[in-house]
Amino acid sequence: MTRKERASIVQRELGRLYPAPPIPLVHRDAYSLLVAVVLSAQCTDVRVNQVTPRLFALADNPADMARQEMEAIRAIVRPCGLSERKASAIRELSRIIAEDYDGQVPDSLEKLEELPGVGHKTASVLMVQAFGQPAFPVDTHIHRLAARWRLSDGHSVEKTERDLKMLFPRETWGRLHLQIIHYGREHCTARGCDGHRCDICHLLNGPAG
Repeated sequence: MTRKERASIVQRELGRLYPAPPIPLVHRDAYSLLVAVVLSAQCTDVRVNQVTPRLFALADNPADMARQEMEAIRAIVRPCGLSERKASAIRELSRIIAEDYDGQVPDSLEKLEELPGVGHKTASVLMVQAFGQPAFPVDTHIHRLAARWRLSDGHSVEKTERDLKMLFPRETWGRLHLQIIHYGREHCTARGCDGHRCDICHLLNGPAG
């Protein structure tokens, strides 16, 4: 079976299971999504969704967030882990957005990647989920499943992103990003599937030995 044939099966099955996949991080605009994604590093979406209401009660826009004391932000985001780094990034990126972009999150991948605490994956999430632009953010679930499904060799996240972009139509990238995340959490977990047990693995790789 070629990679293209495998990708076609994956897209068909994910579309059947998740025709309208929800965005896991609760947000109301590009800024609240950006902050939530920064907090989600090495933290569950459930925990982030518990923390962000308290954080946005403190300040819900870049200008107000930039005026907060770092310790006040850190005290709220502590349950998400890496609190000092995340609080510093949130305060500083808020200052930059308020001062350099008139309080509006920039809708450019390059400008997003220049913000503190914002890497390529976070910027890609914003591009597709906040601005509706084609992007294929690759998180640990997507990287793992792309290798397990033999859609990529798994050598690096960057290589996985390039391979998936070549296999799937541009207009499906954003939806597939969410579909694969949901599937990886619910059906094809790191320890719960050995590459043969879940429905998609069974279709692609056959039953276990």
